[in-house]
Amino acid sequence: MKYYDKLIFELSKEGRQGFSLPQNSWNHHLEELPDMLKREKKAALPEVSELDVVRHYTNLSNMNFGVDTGFYPLGSCTMKYNPKINEEIAALPGFRNLHPLQPASTVQGVLQLYDELDRALSAITGMSKFTLNPFAGAHGELTGLMIMRQYHMQRGDWKRTKVIVPDSAHGTNPASAAVCGLEVVEVKSTPQGTIDVDDLRPLLDDTIAGIMMTNPNTLGLFETRILEIAEMVHACGGLLYYDGANMNPLLGVVRPGDMGFDILHLNLHKTFSTPHGGGGPGAGPVGVAAHLAEYLPNPKVIRQADGTYTVTGNETAAGRISGFMGNFGVLMRAYAYILRLGRQNVRMAGPLATLNANYIKEELKDCYKLPIDTCCKHEFVFDGLADQSTGITTLDVAKRLLDYGFHAPTIYFPLLFHQAIMIEPTETESKETLDGFISIMRHIAQEAIEHPEELRTAPHLTPVRRLDETTAAKQPVLCYADLARS
Repeated sequence: MKYYDKLIFELSKEGRQGFSLPQNSWNHHLEELPDMLKREKKAALPEVSELDVVRHYTNLSNMNFGVDTGFYPLGSCTMKYNPKINEEIAALPGFRNLHPLQPASTVQGVLQLYDELDRALSAITGMSKFTLNPFAGAHGELTGLMIMRQYHMQRGDWKRTKVIVPDSAHGTNPASAAVCGLEVVEVKSTPQGTIDVDDLRPLLDDTIAGIMMTNPNTLGLFETRILEIAEMVHACGGLLYYDGANMNPLLGVVRPGDMGFDILHLNLHKTFSTPHGGGGPGAGPVGVAAHLAEYLPNPKVIRQADGTYTVTGNETAAGRISGFMGNFGVLMRAYAYILRLGRQNVRMAGPLATLNANYIKEELKDCYKLPIDTCCKHEFVFDGLADQSTGITTLDVAKRLLDYGFHAPTIYFPLLFHQAIMIEPTETESKETLDGFISIMRHIAQEAIEHPEELRTAPHLTPVRRLDETTAAKQPVLCYADLARS
């Protein structure tokens, strides 16, 4: 163990401190906290110098893996590079130092950016109007379903309490529907991985509020019968909801609005290069077709005839889903990304993401099992190793990848395949990076045959070795005292 691999509590020495503050010249009554706010016991914090603190957190950051440190082919999550110009724009003092309770007259630039991002996202997706208020993709899903319910209730169509969800859907789809008080009805996939229209047809009646889909779907396959599906759902009085998690390969090529979708959410951290926040902050804007615009949640930014902006609301809106108007710093990053690419370069992202995914798939399908051998879009799914004679699992492959400096793809999802390995390279990776990943994946497949124990005990070179993930989730060690005792 290197000296600075030690935990910061192990470096603690009684009486040592890393700060020196001048005496407060205010009245002593203002200096002291009221007794009701004081701790009963002294906080169990380490006593260390500033240098030890800096080294501790710097070393922890070096142990972390992110898209800035290596290839991150996490299927369904679109871990693309976040251009640093986005960070510079978001840090401009004129935006950074604003307060959410300022009057609209003092934040016209903010409201203009909000309006222009709304217009840009509408043009890209084929929607009529957006709300940028939701804080995440799942929050956007809930918002979209609230709009769907509000639409039916305003029309007095109270019977529509069911939402159809494909068996290959993201897990948030049925969860969001349940939170919104809707009953989930599952529709099956064909052996080719797309929605089984024959299974869908008998599900459509006057109790259906709508269907939740992503296109391309979770297997990375384009739903070629989408226009037929849209016509069927609309004919029964339902709406089409588009899960925008897989929007990246469609940028500038195909628009969900043109496919017949009425409502959609976008994951700005996936398609529009804002950071994955490790739990936040995020953004999940929701767009709607023209006939649903009145149901977008309050508050709303309205551009007046004289070019100024106001913030208002309306009674038919599907409530209010955030304290203010979304995570503005995240919205700024997406706005900068769209402006920097422009109309022409936005159209390159989708085809390049599709090219990269198909390149990896074709180079690896002889040593990894490809259950659906067809052209994919942004991602594809293997079903474990082609040769499984030594019992090596998808988890073993994923852990071994860490030893070679690559983050593992998404594993064991979607649930359609027992040993699923979902790979998404995005458009931002070079051919050299893809070739390096392909080479290592082929090497691991060979190791699985010749040296399977190397995979079963992987990873060997990471700061933390393979954990008992079930126990770690159910009985996490959250403080140093517990770790020391264990």
